[in-house]
Amino acid sequence: MRLRIDQLDKHLEGSLAPVYVLGGDEPLQIQEARDAIRVAAGKQGFDERVVLSAETGFDWGTFRAHAASLSLFGDRRIIDLRLVSGKPGDAGARALKDYAADPPEDNQLLVTMDKFDRGSTATQWYKALEKAGVAIRTWPVDTQRLSGWIRRRASARGLTLSAAAAQALGERVEGNLLACAQEIDKLHMLHGEARLDLEDVLHSVTDSARFDVFDLVDASLAGDAARSVRILHGLREEGVAPPLVAWALTRELRSVSRMAGEMAGGAEIDRVLASHRVWDKRRGLVTGALRRQPATVWLDILRQAAGTDRIIKGGAPGNPWDALEALALAMGGLMLGAGKPYNHIFGGTV
Repeated sequence: MRLRIDQLDKHLEGSLAPVYVLGGDEPLQIQEARDAIRVAAGKQGFDERVVLSAETGFDWGTFRAHAASLSLFGDRRIIDLRLVSGKPGDAGARALKDYAADPPEDNQLLVTMDKFDRGSTATQWYKALEKAGVAIRTWPVDTQRLSGWIRRRASARGLTLSAAAAQALGERVEGNLLACAQEIDKLHMLHGEARLDLEDVLHSVTDSARFDVFDLVDASLAGDAARSVRILHGLREEGVAPPLVAWALTRELRSVSRMAGEMAGGAEIDRVLASHRVWDKRRGLVTGALRRQPATVWLDILRQAAGTDRIIKGGAPGNPWDALEALALAMGGLMLGAGKPYNHIFGGTV
């Protein structure tokens, strides 16, 4: 069965299909559709998840083994299969056709095609998956529909944008839905639930004090301690709220941690950067950060971000700005928590 992306939420209110296959030209919509399916599956008892990345050389026997094996704890399980190239090859095609012919009752198969070749819809394996469950293709949002998309997404965040404000935001992001979603999240962080017109949007976009949170992110990733601290002090003097600073740092941390995890699993860095839509002008910066620290360290820093959030919200003792400074420096590989250098993690001298 085929569904449009805008039909998915309604579909997920009922019984779930045993198979979902997602592909298309809009990564943000694919990512959010996958997340929505996983959340709905969790509510229906699929408590375990296995993630498989089918890159060149992938052993499809691993997929067959997971499909045939019972969960260790008897839980229902999601098999989250990422077709990195969009093509499973002969062995993968046979494995997917066999699975679709008789989907295990306690499994749910979620197939994501990172690269969608229109010819894929004509293949036997794709048709088998579509027949066994639900297939969703995404399409780029054209300029005629972009303003409407922006206003609907803003509304879901509690923001009401005028037509002129939505148009200006659309022109700024040039149709990049991921960048647009980030801008809307930033507007919500700055204004809360509010009605915004063109002047409000332009003011937020050009407010240099607020924009410095993104300069802070870049300085932190680059390991530039002096600049990171200088920007943080400037933000504090400008009266910028600590939650906004924490949001910007944590959002980048989540992204870098996911990329580091994929690289730890054997993915090539160029492919990881492309799949996460890292802009060309930031590739050198992100590459340097990924090569400087392994995935385990990025996960440690992400945990540190959670502790920083608790301090900011008053749930743990400490000074929010000191915690933010430690977090920014940790992202640059300079500190861990309260002044502990990273060689402590690797067994070196503290």
